[in-house]
Amino acid sequence: MKKTVEGGRLTIYLSGHIDSSNAVKIEKEVTDILSSTDHTSVVIDLKDLEYISSAGLRIMLKVRKMERDLCAVNASSSVYEIFDMTGFTELIDISKAMREISIKGCEVIGEGANGKVYRIDRDTIVKVYKDHVSLDDIQHERELARTAFLLGIPTAISFDVVKVGEGYGAVFEMLNARSFCSLMLESVDNLETVAAKSIEIAKIIHSTLAPLILPDEFEIVKGWHDEVREYFTDDENAKMDAMLDSLPDNGTMIHGDYHIKNIMQQDSETLLIDMDTLSKGHPIFELGFMYNAYKGFGFVDPGVVERFMGFSIDIAYRLWRRMLALYIGTDDENALDSTEDKAALIGMLRLMRRRGLKDTEEGRALISAAQSEIKAILKRIDTLDFDIYED
Repeated sequence: MKKTVEGGRLTIYLSGHIDSSNAVKIEKEVTDILSSTDHTSVVIDLKDLEYISSAGLRIMLKVRKMERDLCAVNASSSVYEIFDMTGFTELIDISKAMREISIKGCEVIGEGANGKVYRIDRDTIVKVYKDHVSLDDIQHERELARTAFLLGIPTAISFDVVKVGEGYGAVFEMLNARSFCSLMLESVDNLETVAAKSIEIAKIIHSTLAPLILPDEFEIVKGWHDEVREYFTDDENAKMDAMLDSLPDNGTMIHGDYHIKNIMQQDSETLLIDMDTLSKGHPIFELGFMYNAYKGFGFVDPGVVERFMGFSIDIAYRLWRRMLALYIGTDDENALDSTEDKAALIGMLRLMRRRGLKDTEEGRALISAAQSEIKAILKRIDTLDFDIYED
């Protein structure tokens, strides 16, 4: 019988049929493995198991009594149904095998920090995660999305997790869904609609009290500042500390990766995807991340923004400024410039501490440009809080 051990986790692989004709033999093999192998937890892999009878179920029950930390994975639909009908899913954590899908030839309709979104067919899209994202991370994002949905934030909910090549994907049923980015690519005349609907959802997020499970963006941004202190004088660092520390703690949510590739239009409904970056904190943090998407990432090389968005950085910046005007409630250039400075400072801190920047000439140029920008901004502002102008 095949087994593997990794980090104290013992995996035992069952295959074929388990019934009264071979149950005694299999039970001995399993118990021998358990008694002869050092381990802290046990996983029973059911991927190649075609059938299990009541005799086989009794083996699982004995293993359950022997092992406190036990789960079973990769059960086929028919095998899972046996466990479910007999009540074993109440006794043991059993998960179904993932179905596998292909994205070959599929249209990319969205993109976030941790993956790309593809249209599989008319009714279905899949978010394919990057290599560094684990199954635990994906499950965490699904839980965050459900939490946001229950709090009234218009969020797409994944109904399945699948294998895509060597990686994983989350499947959503989104009939006729299109990203706001695709609307901009269709026509720049859509800019006003895209800006207005984007800010409408942003304000819903930023007025929603965050659950305790969300990370605190204030602590994250403080950590970024600590990573780049060497680039600033003591007075400059002290001023940034004071401005961050004086931000009011309103306890509301922010998306953390809010841009038009993560906002989907489904008929008349607008929905958010890519919820793994949800956190709590002051809205200036969100505006800083938005600034990066439309301008900051192209600070040295405008092509970075243009390749990401698919349209010119000039249009991206026009969109950002319109969003900012709608958010703060005024077209006054002085108010917009002041709020943009505050957002840019947050965005530049995030840029400077990105991993690997010091290792390339382009990265070092970006650090230097961001450093100069922050130094200039610090001469113009004394607070990171900003005003909202009511009609």
